[in-house]
Amino acid sequence: MLETLLSVVQVAICIVLIFLILMHSGKDAGLSGAFGVGTGQGSLGGGSLVERNLNRWTVLFALLFALNTIILLKIN
Repeated sequence: MLETLLSVVQVAICIVLIFLILMHSGKDAGLSGAFGVGTGQGSLGGGSLVERNLNRWTVLFALLFALNTIILLKIN
């Protein structure tokens, strides 16, 4: 039961993480240009507030993904 629940959570985290990674502006501004992410520059050239928050969310979901993977490995 717990393994099934964690597997479903893993798939959900994976889908969100893929979406967040695709939202990042890359060399060619990729998918993020279509949604207006990363269009501004901050006072120190660090990007816009939206882009920094996108970075934070991506790191958070990457950590959740890694933690959930470790827990799933320990259960088996």
